[in-house]
Amino acid sequence: MTQVGIMIEGQEGLSWDRWRRICTDADSLGFASLRRSDHLISLMGDPTRDCVECWTSLALAAEWTKRIEFGPMVSPMTFRFPSVLAKQAAAVDALSGGRLILGVGAGWNENEHTIFQIPFLTEKERFDRLESGIRVMREIWDSTSPKPSRNPIPLLIGGKGVKRTMPLAAREAAEWNLGRFDTDMFRELNGTLDRLCGEIGRDPSQIKRSIMTTYLIGRDHDELRQRALQLRDVVTSLHGQDADQVLHTMRSRAFVGTPEEIAEQMREHARAGVELIMLQHFLLDDSDALQLLAGEVLPAVA
Repeated sequence: MTQVGIMIEGQEGLSWDRWRRICTDADSLGFASLRRSDHLISLMGDPTRDCVECWTSLALAAEWTKRIEFGPMVSPMTFRFPSVLAKQAAAVDALSGGRLILGVGAGWNENEHTIFQIPFLTEKERFDRLESGIRVMREIWDSTSPKPSRNPIPLLIGGKGVKRTMPLAAREAAEWNLGRFDTDMFRELNGTLDRLCGEIGRDPSQIKRSIMTTYLIGRDHDELRQRALQLRDVVTSLHGQDADQVLHTMRSRAFVGTPEEIAEQMREHARAGVELIMLQHFLLDDSDALQLLAGEVLPAVA
């Protein structure tokens, strides 16, 4: 069984009204998880785009949803002091009745740090801070109240670095995520994670394996081309392409096609060991695409 979730890039035009609608749709349509990025400004070079603050939106998601798992993907330890993040996460987890998955990362976007005057440490310092931050959060959850509904809160760790990221995921993660549409890379790293778990005596099945990528869906080719043009207007790297060029570009890095075609693409990833597929939903007002996924793709891959 492969699960499907929705991932929102909150810095690319997300507003409070859009977030409420997306929360309602993702929860009611049967998706397995709802996640959003934790960034402070558009990463596509448009500072005028709305950017809803991550942890405020997660507190609202706890109230605006009833059953779906949700969380950040991921909160950088450069933005968030781990002790304060631990308290925020415990509060949101308690509000939701234990539905938070806490994605944490080392931070990577230097320009964002510069704009918001946040120190951008060396790579080693950032990973040191991430590792020590996880330890601090767990100490806070054990020693202060109110405690999260699930203690410790399950952690999501994403990435592909074999020196630090993968060993950290083997030790600490409830879920490991690869942000690539690449089954060969996934298979290799999935095996690496199994091996690392074996080296420390951890059951590999305790770690869910997921990927994150975007999608383009249409009932037919005309609808697919229409959505391709809409995606072009959002994703700046696609600017200047016509609909067929967008589709050609996206086929190598996303789920693209009719519901039947996308379901088969997802089944291929499931055969490689992917348990959860997180779909970046860039067309924030396109509820019809979510309904099409839920109505025709989810049943075909469940």
